[in-house]
Amino acid sequence: MLLEGLLVDLVPFGKRFEDHEHTWYNSPGVFYWAVGGRWIRTKTQIEQDRRWREEHLEHTRNQIIFGVQAKDETPLGLFGINHMMPFSRVATLTAFIGEPDYWGGGYGTDALLLLADYAFDWLDLRKIWLMTMSLNARVLRQMEKVGFTLEANQRQAARANRAWVDIPVYGLLREEWPGRAAMIEQLGLEAR
Repeated sequence: MLLEGLLVDLVPFGKRFEDHEHTWYNSPGVFYWAVGGRWIRTKTQIEQDRRWREEHLEHTRNQIIFGVQAKDETPLGLFGINHMMPFSRVATLTAFIGEPDYWGGGYGTDALLLLADYAFDWLDLRKIWLMTMSLNARVLRQMEKVGFTLEANQRQAARANRAWVDIPVYGLLREEWPGRAAMIEQLGLEAR
């Protein structure tokens, strides 16, 4: 499956993206994705994770992981839908742009718009949500400009940079989603 955006495409997460995991998981960007964690992941650990995914995720239907690629097919990161609850039609999102050169350029926003549209229009979800840490100013701005609502703030729930930080939780309901085209127009997002 291919979800085509203006700046990025969401494609099946596979070997092309897995080959970048070692760099991404050991980069400063993982600090935000891991909610204050500073991972040191060996290639062996990443290979073990990859084998586990192959063995376990093919038997579950509650997770969909996409690779995020620039229009020139450069792998940038991963976005996904996790912990889908079919009865209530709610799921969490995961989002990670692992290439710092692509931070702040609208690539993550474009990927998030594609993922929200997919969640509501293709999977018929009723609600999507995600969380980050209060230090992640870039993602906090992104959530608000894309229409997510701050639903909760877990006070001092994570340790980062030798201090306790809050974990804001953002949600978006299907009836609040105007659609990808309307969001692109509202945000002024343009192809490059």
